[in-house]
Amino acid sequence: MKLSNYFSTLFLALLIMSCTDKQERLKVEVFETSANGNRLTLVTDFAVSEDTSTITLNPEKKYQTITGFGGAFTESSAYLLNKLSEKNRGKIIEAYFGESGAAYSLTRTHMNSCDFSLGQYSYAPVEGDTELEHFTIEEDKDDLIPFIKDAMAVSKEGFKIFGSPWTASPWMKDNKEWVGGKLLPEYYDTWALFFSKYADAYKSEGIDIWGFTVENEPLGNGNNWESMHYSPDEMTNFVMNHLGPKLEADGKGDLKILGYDQNREHLKEWVDSQFKNEETSKYFDGTAIHWYASTYEVFPEELQNAHNKAPNKLLIQSEACVDAETPVWKDDAWYWKKEATDWGWTWAPEKDKHLHPKYAPVNRYARDIIGCLNNWVDGWVDWNMVLDREGGPNWFKNWCIAPVIVDPDADEVYFTPLYYTMSHFSKYIRPGAEVIGVDKTDDDLMVTAAKNTDGSIAVVIFNEGKSTKNYNLNLNDKSINIGISAQAIQTLIIPTN
Repeated sequence: MKLSNYFSTLFLALLIMSCTDKQERLKVEVFETSANGNRLTLVTDFAVSEDTSTITLNPEKKYQTITGFGGAFTESSAYLLNKLSEKNRGKIIEAYFGESGAAYSLTRTHMNSCDFSLGQYSYAPVEGDTELEHFTIEEDKDDLIPFIKDAMAVSKEGFKIFGSPWTASPWMKDNKEWVGGKLLPEYYDTWALFFSKYADAYKSEGIDIWGFTVENEPLGNGNNWESMHYSPDEMTNFVMNHLGPKLEADGKGDLKILGYDQNREHLKEWVDSQFKNEETSKYFDGTAIHWYASTYEVFPEELQNAHNKAPNKLLIQSEACVDAETPVWKDDAWYWKKEATDWGWTWAPEKDKHLHPKYAPVNRYARDIIGCLNNWVDGWVDWNMVLDREGGPNWFKNWCIAPVIVDPDADEVYFTPLYYTMSHFSKYIRPGAEVIGVDKTDDDLMVTAAKNTDGSIAVVIFNEGKSTKNYNLNLNDKSINIGISAQAIQTLIIPTN
């Protein structure tokens, strides 16, 4: 072979290799929030470490379909927004619901008052009014309803909203109190009518309710704030013989009914009752859960069991927050430190102490959402969207942390790292997305992935550790090497082919 032909052949081979390399390189956008200061920042220059692990996506493995991500409309949050300037109020609503922000798609609100209300009230205030002729949502018209409607106005794709009662009116209960007690059987039909009236009243305000949970925390809350108790079979009976038939009779059979609505460690006994047979299952569209049994432990076995018991039903995390803490103001570093506790820190028995360690608030959210998505949960809803620097207002002084903290007197707003953590999921994993298979070689990285209805894939990776890590992300015959900062969460967007 002539030398000139040799170099021509070599050049052609290199050119083909170069083209092949370009074809095999996976195209991604990487957004990172980290302890070193990134806040949902588009990252193009990656840190490098010596060890590289592998993350392989398998879109052919399909799991649950996503209902949505979001937070709760509470009277406390709505009241605080009304105390801010129009500019800051709008800034927060855009940040949660606008296309430029978190684009929340699944939300919750309370029916009647809850601890994050300014006081105790009921939509059915008149004792003995079994037909609810005096039903009124007037209490919600100053704060709560304007908040919801303003969110609707900026939401491009809209969002689902479900209501949750903390308690029926005291006159309907055996103890005649706001706290504790049970619904008297003679008022089961009246209480079912209450749900139907609520949906009508909100619809008259231009707000379509997507569904309900039957009762917030039916096991109680230690008799502290509004509550009402059910056993699993009592709730199943109420839904099967009263609430479900009433909504169906009133032409509201499409409204979702979610059972339980409390901590995961008792989940089995509730799904066993709800989904015992076809008759008990008929009106339940799914199950709602909270994380307060432990904000550290995901309880994967309980979640897997709930899915296996009712694989075609919804499984939605309906409430979570960093509780038993007052917010730390404008100090991002604190939210990445193992300094926060949860409500079990002081009282948990010795055998359960391991479920209530000190660890970083960001870690709680990232660990739990990824853990939930990898165990069949299809929706994840935060608690209050906005609280003040004390962690309220809360009539019981049950202070908590929200992703956005405000100082209404100074008209200041603080978007904590928790807001950006929520956004990593809500903004990029959209309703209708399907969770897909993921294999990884680094046990210290938490990973989940979902394919959106437009064909794009969102991958969320959490590096809880204090060292930078590198990984090769593989999809089909394409790959890319990426570095993730220490104490960081990333969302990778792989566009439609």
